[in-house]
Amino acid sequence: MINQFKRKFWQQLYRLRFQLFQKQRFDSLVLEAINGKSLLVLPSVFNPTLFLVSKWMVEQLDETLVPRGCRALELGTGSGVGALFLADHAATVVATDINPAAVRCTRINALLNQTALDVRAGDLFEPVADERFDLILFNPPYLSGEPKNALDQAFRAPHIAERFTTQLAQHLTPNGYALLLLSSIGAEDLFLERCITAGLHVHVVRRKDLRSEIVTLYRISQTSN
Repeated sequence: MINQFKRKFWQQLYRLRFQLFQKQRFDSLVLEAINGKSLLVLPSVFNPTLFLVSKWMVEQLDETLVPRGCRALELGTGSGVGALFLADHAATVVATDINPAAVRCTRINALLNQTALDVRAGDLFEPVADERFDLILFNPPYLSGEPKNALDQAFRAPHIAERFTTQLAQHLTPNGYALLLLSSIGAEDLFLERCITAGLHVHVVRRKDLRSEIVTLYRISQTSN
């Protein structure tokens, strides 16, 4: 396990790499690729290729975690990267985002990758008010507080842990579950605490030490199975 001093070092190193080599691809119109899929990233949309977490996340979306033929939802889809990889296994995929630019971006990337996605605009579960899913994928904003602009909504959201955990159960099928990606540099403990308060069951399914942070993919369900 990397100690805190080394973790801080890697965080600073990744920030330096971003400033020197990646900043021009942040908040810009740019064509990217991730694990064989093409992504057009629009201004004001989070670019998942600039961070290690997104690539690791989509690599986990195999048939052991995404049942073939299931009905899936990705909350806060951004560029649509998670939804695109869900669609490799799921029968239908709904993708939502509060950022109108992200909604446009995801629709473009669905066409670019010849993938059928149902893309909707709205905050969290609002666009799927009375619907239930077998699988819900969520890589939430890590920071609390009010976002400064549309792009910052990918990093900050007010009361996101409380809102997600209190609404999740009503959008899951009886045997459905959520895949929740959390980071050691975000509000991980708060999310887990809120899950328990909401009566949800939490299981670790995948974990990775990325040197600058530890990311964990949790399976959240209404039952202990």
